Amino acid sequence: MDNSSGDSSGVGVLDKAALVLGALESGPATLAGLVGATGLARPTAHRMAVALEYHRLLARDMQGRFVLGPRLAELAAAAGEDRLLATAGPVLTQLRDVTGESAQLYRRQGDRRICVAAAERLSGLRDTVPVGSTLPMKAGSAAQILLAWEEPERLHHGLQGARFTATALSGVRRRGWAQSIGEREPGVASVSAPVRGPSNRVVAAVSVSGPIERLTRHPGRMHAQALLEAAGRLTEALKRGTAG
Repeated sequence: MDNSSGDSSGVGVLDKAALVLGALESGPATLAGLVGATGLARPTAHRMAVALEYHRLLARDMQGRFVLGPRLAELAAAAGEDRLLATAGPVLTQLRDVTGESAQLYRRQGDRRICVAAAERLSGLRDTVPVGSTLPMKAGSAAQILLAWEEPERLHHGLQGARFTATALSGVRRRGWAQSIGEREPGVASVSAPVRGPSNRVVAAVSVSGPIERLTRHPGRMHAQALLEAAGRLTEALKRGTAG
């Protein structure tokens, strides 16, 4: 029988998973270390750790020790979404007014990206992306931003069938913003910049989009600075919220 201790929720498998995750809060651990810290039998501790690793809740370091996995950071970022959305409205409105183009905020959901906030151009020809719209992760400057800083395995997977290349994403990481010209939709150009959470991980992409006739075939020259400033305000809001 496992010699686990502490309060029980009555759902044994979840209690054991919580024990394993809690044991790694202070740093990496070998399987023997997990057994000692949790009181779980070695086969049980191994089974739980491998299952959590499969779901990216655990990972391994260079020495093969178990560490907390990247999925936890993603979930923590999602927990801050309300704070992000509360700040997004005025930031997107100002971005729209400064650039004269429709502004959007995107978050990744698996192999898609979803528009979680928007400020539409008030008149004239515009690129309209309603809030709640789901778009592919294979094209567009926002997709480039949401993929460019991913871990290598997810980056490689995301590039399969994409309209952009690894070289293009390297350029995105170097300059800190992305642009696309007719990539997602013919005749539409866009510019995007990354919004980062408290751990500095990219949690969203802020964008402006509109017809190529207005944005030209070099939209970054026109609007990259405005995008970087908007992304910076959203990033700062997320960090302030965590500090508070």
